[in-house]
Amino acid sequence: MSEIPLGVLFGTLSILIILSGFFSSSETALMALNRYRLRHLARQGHRGAILAQKLLDKPDRLIGLILLGNNFINILASAIATVIGLRLFGDSGIAIATGVMTLLILIFGEVAPKTAAALHPERIAFPAAFVYSILIRPLLPVVKLINLLANGLLRLFRIDPNEIRSYALSADELRTIVHESGQKLDSQHKEMLMSVLELEDVYVEDIMVPRAETYGIDLDEDWNNVLNKLKQSPFSRLPVYHGSLDNVIGSINVRRLFGPLMDNTLTPQLLKQLLREPYFIPEGTPLTTQLLNFQRHKRRSALVVDEYGDVLGLVTVEDILEEIVGKFTTAPDSTREEIIAQPDGSFIICGSTPIREVNRKLGVNLPTEDVSTINGLIMEYLEALPTVGAKLTLNDVYIEVLSVKKRAVDKALVRYVGSKQEPN
Repeated sequence: MSEIPLGVLFGTLSILIILSGFFSSSETALMALNRYRLRHLARQGHRGAILAQKLLDKPDRLIGLILLGNNFINILASAIATVIGLRLFGDSGIAIATGVMTLLILIFGEVAPKTAAALHPERIAFPAAFVYSILIRPLLPVVKLINLLANGLLRLFRIDPNEIRSYALSADELRTIVHESGQKLDSQHKEMLMSVLELEDVYVEDIMVPRAETYGIDLDEDWNNVLNKLKQSPFSRLPVYHGSLDNVIGSINVRRLFGPLMDNTLTPQLLKQLLREPYFIPEGTPLTTQLLNFQRHKRRSALVVDEYGDVLGLVTVEDILEEIVGKFTTAPDSTREEIIAQPDGSFIICGSTPIREVNRKLGVNLPTEDVSTINGLIMEYLEALPTVGAKLTLNDVYIEVLSVKKRAVDKALVRYVGSKQEPN
């Protein structure tokens, strides 16, 4: 090298430092790629993504190739720098070359390129994937030898190099991704996705129409009353029973009765002929499971029963869908606001409002383990029938009964009071 002009040596050294930066940045970029976005782009036919995915499928080979190139470049650059140092400064040039090269490699070969790669991995990883896909072929024997020795060392420490890392996300991790999606998802879509993820933790009894509020047809009533209920029914599917919901004999789609109702030919016998077998589901069924069951059995509604077979209430497909997209039905009470904000920061809430909805809209944490509505919660903690003026505080939430109807809470005042026990 003593005969090579200094200009050539400096030029070669500059090129080697650039190549060192390439290997360092491409390593960081490839390892920093979002695996799910990478798969999406690969399925879309993105050539760089396809090559990057193939390289990452065998990470030991990729890392071996990158380190082989990076270390070869750095060692060669150090050797050339040493020659330049000796020719310019004599014996002291070795120390000078070592210090200067350490600084140059650290800045231009490591920190700066790796930082850029971490910030913009796709811009660097995809072009680098083309380069590595070409280099891997002639250098594969050397890479395999290096990996063989390295994997043998890993096995000494009981590390299996063939273990494949799983990139499957848990529900909690998915929630975190949705929360941190920022402006990439609008708030409505984000709420819908969160609702879908929460369906597994919500059960049919949490959203069902309670037994006392279930609209149905009692065949033991006067037939004229039955006809009037069918004509005035706000719902399309109704349970039909004798005496009480515990004696359900089927369900009827009111639309099938339009003809007989219009020409006054509907009889109890015809009504029974048009009934569909009742569909019962046990309490404690998660909404995700029940949604699939509705689809499998081609049903739109079901009666929820307890361990003794007693009917607790009615749940429909629409109830589950409303848990995802929010209220959208035109039920008779859909125009009645369940949660009304007050100027002083409190809220007036209907007793039949689900506790989960209150927690979600008010950002509080009222218990939902044993009861599902505000009325049930108040009665559970009062251990008595509610009366106007009754008060309680749960989890820093002050609740006061404002009105009672049919021995149940009609409206209640709710206010978050923090560490206080009652509002001022």
